Amino acid sequence: MSKIIEIRGLSKAYGKNQVLNNLSLEYEAGQFIGLLGPNGCGKTTLIKIMTGLIKDYSGKVLIDGQEPGVHTKNIVAYLPEQTYLPAWMRPVDAIKYMDDFYEDFDKDKALAMLDTFLLPPKQKIKSMSKGMQEKLQLLLVVCRNAKLYILDEPIGGVDPAARDFILSAIMGNLPKDSTVLISTHLIHDVEGIFDTALMIGNGVVLKNEKVVEGKIGDKTIEDVFKEVFGYAWQIN
Repeated sequence: MSKIIEIRGLSKAYGKNQVLNNLSLEYEAGQFIGLLGPNGCGKTTLIKIMTGLIKDYSGKVLIDGQEPGVHTKNIVAYLPEQTYLPAWMRPVDAIKYMDDFYEDFDKDKALAMLDTFLLPPKQKIKSMSKGMQEKLQLLLVVCRNAKLYILDEPIGGVDPAARDFILSAIMGNLPKDSTVLISTHLIHDVEGIFDTALMIGNGVVLKNEKVVEGKIGDKTIEDVFKEVFGYAWQIN
């Protein structure tokens, strides 16, 4: 299996604030990776570097063997934490936009998933709840046939009762051998789908462990998270 993510000595600072500090990681394709850590630990900065949104950093970052750029934008489906669709759009408009923009977008699948996610095709986004907007943006991302999916807090605004259903729908609609990197605070809701748990704090790797049935060894990911971040901020 080829490496989909290779990072060597990655560092990034904003002025005197060192956000990422000599970070090194690598992952083979076909995994679900949980990117975990408190606010301000560097998760979003790492994601923005991997997706090519931040270019001024030191170190080496390769996605599918290439630095972030034209090739990686074609194979990476990115869901940012913030809403990005114009308020005037309706789901049918957003689907048409994605179909025009991305060659790997599956329009028929997206239209079918509107029913799956209980999203009215012609309701304007500005009148949707936060959870409905999140479901629509998630739908648009998973209906690309990408190699790597990077999801930044994908289900934070979704009703807890619907999270299992939505996660199952995501997993059932991704291409074989694709890789998913999910940044989330809702560890308990998603830990069962992870193959690897990556925990970072103060810009360094604190844990990068294989996960089996939602556990690292004999502990849940959530329990390990609580242990790790009990002392993480003592690291200089």
